[in-house]
Amino acid sequence: MAKVLVIGSGGREHAIAWKFAQSEQVEQVYVAPGNPGMRDVAQCVDLSVHDFEGLKDFVKKEQIDLTFVGPEIPLCEGITDAFQQEGLAIFGPTKAAAQLEGSKVFAKEMMRKYGIPTAAYQSFSDYELALAYLKKQPMPVVLKADGLAAGKGVIIAQTRKEAEASLKAMMCNHLFDEAGSSVVIEEFLEGEEFSQLAFVNEELVIPMEIAQDHKRALDQDKGLNTGGMGAYTPVRHLPKEAIEQAVEQILKPMAQAMVKEGIPFQGVLYGGCMWTKKGVKTIEFNVRFGDPETEVLLLSMQDDLYRVIQKVMHKEPVTLHWGKEAVLGVVLANQGYPQSYAKGAIIEGLDQLDATVFHMGTGEKEGKTTAIGGRVLFVAEKGKDLKEAKEKVYQQIAKIRCDSLFWRNDIGDKGINQ
Repeated sequence: MAKVLVIGSGGREHAIAWKFAQSEQVEQVYVAPGNPGMRDVAQCVDLSVHDFEGLKDFVKKEQIDLTFVGPEIPLCEGITDAFQQEGLAIFGPTKAAAQLEGSKVFAKEMMRKYGIPTAAYQSFSDYELALAYLKKQPMPVVLKADGLAAGKGVIIAQTRKEAEASLKAMMCNHLFDEAGSSVVIEEFLEGEEFSQLAFVNEELVIPMEIAQDHKRALDQDKGLNTGGMGAYTPVRHLPKEAIEQAVEQILKPMAQAMVKEGIPFQGVLYGGCMWTKKGVKTIEFNVRFGDPETEVLLLSMQDDLYRVIQKVMHKEPVTLHWGKEAVLGVVLANQGYPQSYAKGAIIEGLDQLDATVFHMGTGEKEGKTTAIGGRVLFVAEKGKDLKEAKEKVYQQIAKIRCDSLFWRNDIGDKGINQ
């Protein structure tokens, strides 16, 4: 029987730990640092995702068989390299391979070099050159911070005035700290976004079911970009052609390209895709499970996650199986997110829920659950179709009592109304 360590503290990591805990091959799941809501499936370990030495010592002491990395920051900082240098089994890309998410410029240059479909773009680290280029572009236009910005480093500017102000905020006023010191200016694509994830080891690519998440904070896709306010799977209104193109023209070519570049990829490769009139285009790559897509995908996946990871790490093909039901989940966030928000509000009513609840940003005070993150809870349900799953989720959310939480009321409508 195996021991597994999951690194991270959000809803994604709660879902991963929950899935590992169901494996007949796993006897104990640890999460570092985790959060109090995960204690139902894992033992939390008080170690930071940045404390590579402490994490390695823990893995050796407890004789952990597999470490699974949830968030992008430790991957981009080189946690996989640190573990592999000491012969410790870890699932996630190396620091060099994690550039696919860590640097928008690197990802775009790889796509350009290997003919992977994406929006036309130019990258800049000089503000005046960027501004001169921007003045010649049609509106709307997309501005992306080169580095990591917690899923919020993208601005879609509708007018020239907004675009120029946003560029200045990013490059001169450090809107996204150092992440925006260089930027990608990209053509605006029209179409429908979806997330295509796959388990990858070098040229072995095992695609998952596609999911759709909702990035904007408010109903009808209004408000600021967030890390995601809800998700659902499957996405039945998109044609099979879209999924085939995402796998054959985006994920597989990128996996092959990374091998050719001498920086082979192992881990979960996330393709943020858009189905346009000209076929599928790549919006972005991530180098780990998306959040909140993970929560709905792992609820739908019928396979033993530990067994799947072992097969992928040994480059053995594996067939994934997915439930026939629709899975839909909604994020409950702190008022003010994705900007500043208060912390510490008490959440009541969770013991009344008959749904799957993953804790994204909760704490504990005097035995009570508190809201301490931007995104706080993820409530998910299954249904015979999206409509039924959605109705069940919102019935459950109505039982939660906490004045500081808000959520979107239209998660899944795009799929329901097609």
